[in-house]
Amino acid sequence: MVLAELEVYHSRPIAPTRRVALGRSRLPVDPAPGYGGVLLGGVAARFAADLHPDLVPDLYALTRELEAGCRIPQPRLRHRFQTDRVGLIRSRHRLVRTAGDLAFSFETDKAAPAQHVLAAVYAAGELSPGTRATVFDVIRRGLRWTGPIGPALILHLSAGSGSAMALDAAAIDDPVSWARGVLGFENADRDFDRSHVQKRFRSLLREAHPDLGAGDDDAARRIAVLTEARRILFDADSV
Repeated sequence: MVLAELEVYHSRPIAPTRRVALGRSRLPVDPAPGYGGVLLGGVAARFAADLHPDLVPDLYALTRELEAGCRIPQPRLRHRFQTDRVGLIRSRHRLVRTAGDLAFSFETDKAAPAQHVLAAVYAAGELSPGTRATVFDVIRRGLRWTGPIGPALILHLSAGSGSAMALDAAAIDDPVSWARGVLGFENADRDFDRSHVQKRFRSLLREAHPDLGAGDDDAARRIAVLTEARRILFDADSV
């Protein structure tokens, strides 16, 4: 199942003019960053490492300008961003779900790295002001990523507060419901407050400790999940 898609139109790498345009993308970002934001961050992570080092400072500056809603003089990063797609070729990047797992699907052989990254940041710049800041934060996390392009990156991009923890697809779909399920409040028949959340968190944290039989890797993952669930419920208006 395709959860998010970025369609990029671009000149060929050997063309004398360097151009980028956006196609018909599907980038759901509610609640932010959503699948769309994770995909844009993934594109940034996948292609930024291949950028010429001279382009990186201007790329970070461009993310700040687009986040602020500034008008962007062209060209940037030696490429011209345009709306006209005539004469350009297409690449597509996707975030997909297979049997509950999330994965990236990138087309990498048709364009220069800067064209892919520029498409991601310009697509984020077209989002509403209410979600733009969160998505640009995810993109900059992607730009700083140095690990493998896979599950660990998806977890890093989808995590709250910039921490790398084990979120799954349900956490991106509905973070509050996911957090309630993690801490055992999914069937609560009464209101609960921060004190209930903290008490349940401490109880489950003790159960996850390696001294009680959990492996080190499993314990670290479980503790990260519990911590993120607590943060989400603390931040939720209902708690």
